[in-house]
Amino acid sequence: MKKNYSYLYLHKILTMLLAIDVGNTRIKAAVFEVSTLLEVVVFDKEKLQQKVTFILSQYPKINDIVVASVGNTNHSNFNFLENKATLHFISHECRFPFKNLYATPTTLGIDRLILATGATLQFPNQNRLIIDAGTCITYDFVDENNQYLGGAISPGIRLRYEALNHFTAKLPLLSKSYPNNFIGNSTSESIHSGVTKGTILEIDGFIEEYKSQYAKFIIILTGGDSEFLAKRLKNTIFAHSNFLLESLNQTFQYNQK
Repeated sequence: MKKNYSYLYLHKILTMLLAIDVGNTRIKAAVFEVSTLLEVVVFDKEKLQQKVTFILSQYPKINDIVVASVGNTNHSNFNFLENKATLHFISHECRFPFKNLYATPTTLGIDRLILATGATLQFPNQNRLIIDAGTCITYDFVDENNQYLGGAISPGIRLRYEALNHFTAKLPLLSKSYPNNFIGNSTSESIHSGVTKGTILEIDGFIEEYKSQYAKFIIILTGGDSEFLAKRLKNTIFAHSNFLLESLNQTFQYNQK
């Protein structure tokens, strides 16, 4: 009898989950075995079926797939997964481990809800500021009483470079780079200084604003530009580029209880 219980328990814990984050520009997918992150794959949206099909062939124990999107996800894009795994979409109707005090709760991005969930569950009983540095930079604050208060949204690093090129006649489109001097002595160096150092000063400035109201809180930095920014910010932070994917897994697990 004990062998049967052990087998059933082992079968349960070996069940895998595929978490899919549909972003503004790319898709990130992660394979989890309970809370253990096994692999992360990043790809363009047009390769959704090809990449996910390959992942499922590599991990046949995936029984559930959870999807989150910053926009209105067309569920029909995932029809190819029928009979391959149980599909779940995170929406505003899901359960979250905090009280949402946002004035317009149904307009709050799913990605921000998921990040707030991960912060609430991973860092209990404390104030949390989550900064997601991706296409946009989002700031989300959950207090020690598990109340989601809101935050801010600003353009991300790539958007700032593109805006300077698109809305001016002569400024070039540059790739992300940290300048040697904050006083740019060329057009390129001036753009790098304005974009990258401007972003860093913005984030440090937001953190100082929160410090003026809250004596103590943890700062979680995630997103595609998190590693680039982490070593240049003056504040102590918890940097984790895969925090959204791990939070997506936790959101799914929380809703399964």
